[in-house]
Amino acid sequence: MYKISTRGQYALLIMEDLAENGNENYVPLRLLSHRRNLSVKYLEQILSKLVSSNLVEGTRGINGGYRLTRKADEYTVGEILRIMEGDLSPRAENDGNTVESIGTEEFWKNFEITVNNFVDSVTLESLAKKSQEFTGYEYMI
Repeated sequence: MYKISTRGQYALLIMEDLAENGNENYVPLRLLSHRRNLSVKYLEQILSKLVSSNLVEGTRGINGGYRLTRKADEYTVGEILRIMEGDLSPRAENDGNTVESIGTEEFWKNFEITVNNFVDSVTLESLAKKSQEFTGYEYMI
């Protein structure tokens, strides 16, 4: 079974954290590192990918940090995970040596469609709001 890597999981956490802070405010790298208990170096690698994909932007200096480039409701979990993971197919590619059946081929195709439809239906804003409900913390979405 395909698993989402820790990089994908952490990218989603970081994007949620940035969403909780609104897209007007830059969140310092060290603060993100502290809040999510991630090393600065590992976090920089994840943020570099998110910046190069134009999901977040960063700035240096005393008020530097990272923020979303769009409103939180304009991101989907699927978009974020595909940036970090690539294709979200739940199965490995057939090497050509295995004969597929119509039944299993249709099953896997429908399974993939269901997974992709689900991750594309969940917005970053909905994740941040769910966290807000759980913690009672007022976010700036």
